[in-house]
Amino acid sequence: MASPSPPTQGSATPPQAPAASPSPDSPAAPALPRFLPNDPARTGYDPTASWWLSYFRIVTGGVTPEGINHYREDRYRVHEARDCARCETYRDWLFANSPTVRFLRDKVAALNGRLDETNVVCRRCPGRVGEDGSVVRQSGGFSPDHGILLCANEIRNRGHLEDTLSHEMVHAWDHLRWNVDWVGKKSLKHAACTEIRASMLSGECRWTRESFTRGNWTLTQQFQDCVRKRAVQSVMARPTCKDDVHAVRVVNEVWDSCFSDKRPFEEVYR
Repeated sequence: MASPSPPTQGSATPPQAPAASPSPDSPAAPALPRFLPNDPARTGYDPTASWWLSYFRIVTGGVTPEGINHYREDRYRVHEARDCARCETYRDWLFANSPTVRFLRDKVAALNGRLDETNVVCRRCPGRVGEDGSVVRQSGGFSPDHGILLCANEIRNRGHLEDTLSHEMVHAWDHLRWNVDWVGKKSLKHAACTEIRASMLSGECRWTRESFTRGNWTLTQQFQDCVRKRAVQSVMARPTCKDDVHAVRVVNEVWDSCFSDKRPFEEVYR
């Protein structure tokens, strides 16, 4: 990861390796989901109408949930330059002032890696609506060949960016330290372990984030449940993951060892 070039717009996962023969822990990749283009007759959202008229139709119930997501994407395109500029301001402030970000940057440098404004880039990341109504969104991603992507249109505030950047920097450290098998070509255990560690160490699963941002007010096992849930979701996005049952099984297999591994930190500080 020495002097990588910036990731291309919208790339949140490392480039996929050529398909390998399936193994018991590496089943054949499922077919990729199909994503729906906007159809005004179906969704009620007409992209040729003014934004305020579309917004009025949304608040009065004239647009379906799918149409609302298409409207949201169109507004993100309009505000792309503004969102990226704000993201870059937050990023530069964190590299100068965040103890977590500075600590991880130094630990990456100790492994002969480099993370700075040249390979930690802000871009607009398009969301996509699946046939089942689900919406695929992301706040960031890591590629060993390119660096870290921060999704400017999905960042709520500087604290959210700090969590996202810390998460991806843990991935960068893991890759330099252990050469992670990101897509699960041989085994999904690498991916499961680094996702557990990144969610645990980044601060994205701390009680205040879960409670006030996501509305999860559980008092017992909240932290563990958040880490496990986010790790499972990330493993499911790997091309060699068969389904949610497969993802849960792999996460459970590595849970004890990876959840107890706090390197390069001594404790969970966030």
